[in-house]
Amino acid sequence: MAAATLLNLPFGTIYAFSVFLKPMEAMLGIGRAQMALVFSVASVCLTLGMLAGPVLYRRFAPVGLLLCAGLCSAIGLLVAASATGIGQLMLGYGLLFGLGGGVAFVMMQQGINQTVEAMSGLANGYVVSLYPLGAMIGAPIFGWSIAAFGLRSTLVGLAITVSLATVAAVLLLRLADIRMQDGQAGAQGSEDRRWSLFARLFGVFFLAAAAGLMVMSQSAGILQAYGAATAFALGGTTFITGAIAAARIGGGWLVDRFEVPWVACAAHLIALSGSLLLLAFPGPAVAVLAMTLIGMGYGFISGLTAGAIARYWHKNDFGRVAGQLYIAWCVAAVSLPVVAGWLFDRTQAYHGAMMIAAVGNLLGAMLATSLPRNREGTR
Repeated sequence: MAAATLLNLPFGTIYAFSVFLKPMEAMLGIGRAQMALVFSVASVCLTLGMLAGPVLYRRFAPVGLLLCAGLCSAIGLLVAASATGIGQLMLGYGLLFGLGGGVAFVMMQQGINQTVEAMSGLANGYVVSLYPLGAMIGAPIFGWSIAAFGLRSTLVGLAITVSLATVAAVLLLRLADIRMQDGQAGAQGSEDRRWSLFARLFGVFFLAAAAGLMVMSQSAGILQAYGAATAFALGGTTFITGAIAAARIGGGWLVDRFEVPWVACAAHLIALSGSLLLLAFPGPAVAVLAMTLIGMGYGFISGLTAGAIARYWHKNDFGRVAGQLYIAWCVAAVSLPVVAGWLFDRTQAYHGAMMIAAVGNLLGAMLATSLPRNREGTR
């Protein structure tokens, strides 16, 4: 748990990407849609890392693999810090930073699920909460650092932080002596993939993530579009990411106590209420509340999804199933966030994006009711 905390907090600053929007646009002379594309590339590569992680940690020692993943991400941030165009930014921040983070993240999740038996939902909710918590901590630090030292120096500082966190996590992982697979379990869970259940959980996660990632990747920009000053936008972004982190823990905790479909349905309805509120009463203060509700709905679903995997599949399959489910997160990152950026470039507003988010959360609430009620699924 300590290793996961140290490692995931700096990687979680990917969710504070909205703080980089205006400085990077000014530095490289690019638009909001192009910046949304950079975030989408990072999200795709993060997912590819999550998919590759279960294959890699079955073949290589976890300590060495984790060190390589962390250094890959640190090098990527250094490339981004020296970028003179969008191509270098995509290579550094998108490909290298995202890929290393994905491998490291799924390794930490698999390790946790090999060791935690009781309250596994809460444990999984905590692990996935570390990304928005890292963004909550990182957003104000980035805002201050960019103003004081510039964007490039801020990215170099993040690279150093990722390197130090990786080394500390490697030392802790060596002390913990975690096994990534339960050798006594055999292959009992591997062949039973339950694709119908997987597809429904995939849809529930995707529809929440599309709206949530729009908020997380562009929250500062959205607040400014609704009339917020820069300082207010940074403070609002910090508050929103903190609420999402708390909701992720809450989603896992709720799965330990209540049926999965009802928690998932309620989470989507919370997000839906945020979109409807902002559509009805546009303004900076309402925008903070609305995006907090959208983000928390996504947060509940994120924590719930990790907890649900632990109930519906064998623990040896956790990393594999989680990596495949995070494809939904990847698809979500290249859908509504990109569309929202494209609409903003043409209308200078987020009204259309909020309408799309509302429809998605309504569909997600309906789909959530089809998930198995049995806390142990069909296993």
